[in-house]
Amino acid sequence: MSDKFFFKGRKTPKPAYGESGYNTKRTAKPGTEALPLILSVQTEARQHEVAAMVAEQQLLANISINADKPENIIELTGVLNKPKTVKFDAKPNRNDVCICGSGKKYKKCCGA
Repeated sequence: MSDKFFFKGRKTPKPAYGESGYNTKRTAKPGTEALPLILSVQTEARQHEVAAMVAEQQLLANISINADKPENIIELTGVLNKPKTVKFDAKPNRNDVCICGSGKKYKKCCGA
């Protein structure tokens, strides 16, 4: 008889931990020592303004002055304008006391 009816073990060996779906190679966070922000500005006065913004947020950046090229602080604005998590208030359950203060159950008062 063939062994496919009687074999109870694993046919293929279990994959190693590093080969599974777990992400072992995370990307570095922008604005740290491993990945500093690369910014370019046109004037020295603007460089001081941008450096103050970077220092206020406790980030690291390489700021270069180049009057020939347009200002490029896209990486800084991306880090500063990170989207916030939206939280919603929990909707009351049907048998909870109503939020309007009537003392009735929510399903009999405002939930109808």
